Amino acid sequence: MKRLILTAAAFIALTAFTFTEKIWTNDPAHSQLVFTVTHMGISDVSGTFNDFHATIRTVKTDLSDASIKLTAKVASIDTRVEQRDLHLKSADFLDAEKFPEITFESTGLKPAGKNRYKLRGNLTLHGLTRPVTLDLLYIGTAQNPVNKKQSAGYKVTGTISRKAFKIGEQFPAPLLSDAITINADGEFQAN
Repeated sequence: MKRLILTAAAFIALTAFTFTEKIWTNDPAHSQLVFTVTHMGISDVSGTFNDFHATIRTVKTDLSDASIKLTAKVASIDTRVEQRDLHLKSADFLDAEKFPEITFESTGLKPAGKNRYKLRGNLTLHGLTRPVTLDLLYIGTAQNPVNKKQSAGYKVTGTISRKAFKIGEQFPAPLLSDAITINADGEFQAN
């Protein structure tokens, strides 16, 4: 019995040093955070948040224990039309002065096929926090030839409700869709 306890203790001690947390951060030059809404039911309008930061923390190679965090600056919104960007930053929509950041923090990651996952988390937008489920696709890894760091590619897609976050409530769905489509592509580097 004593031998079994010593063996178990040795195993635990060794595994504590074998498994280390890996922290991945997005490479801004090779990452994008895009949203799309439908205008008047006939055309899609897309925009980006140009200033955002995301991290993935994991020990396991299968990502089952991954913790994902994202922060985006509302003032960095860019739809290629300055007047529209100013309106989206106003109290009519995102109220960038009162709510300067959008955050996402994962609460779980569940396999959903080869290299695919259901990503659950809490999204804070316009001062409200709501649970959301998004689709995550692991694209692969490669060594960056410039800095020799390991890089990994991910794509996150999904839809959130504009009404759930009380964004642009005075603009009805026929004018501006309730559904906001999210499409994020990230190249992450291990630190």
